[in-house]
Amino acid sequence: MDKVREGRFWETAAAEYLRRAGVQILEQNFRCSQGEIDLIGCHQGCLIFFEVKYRKNERFGRPEEAVGARKQQKICRCADVYLYRRRIGDGQPVRFDVIAIYGDRIAWIQNAFDYSYRRGKWR
Repeated sequence: MDKVREGRFWETAAAEYLRRAGVQILEQNFRCSQGEIDLIGCHQGCLIFFEVKYRKNERFGRPEEAVGARKQQKICRCADVYLYRRRIGDGQPVRFDVIAIYGDRIAWIQNAFDYSYRRGKWR
């Protein structure tokens, strides 16, 4: 399986896992000029941007370790575009989570990182 199809497979698996956990999936693979967000969902009144990472072994580290500062900033910029396009106000609680898939185990890491970029200004 090529990397793109493998990535889509695990993103779909993550979406199903989240649905079973009570998350309403709003979008999958949101794309904009700033990049892409794997999954966007709503859970208990909070809008959540999910990054899905898969590793079949530890050769390149744990999946959640692949979401470094640079990737976080890119996700935050994409989230800003999403919020703007959907006209979602500042009062909406927002969170950034990581779905770490290791082999066939799925871990949902809530509040994986802070929202560090908002409406063109670094915090």
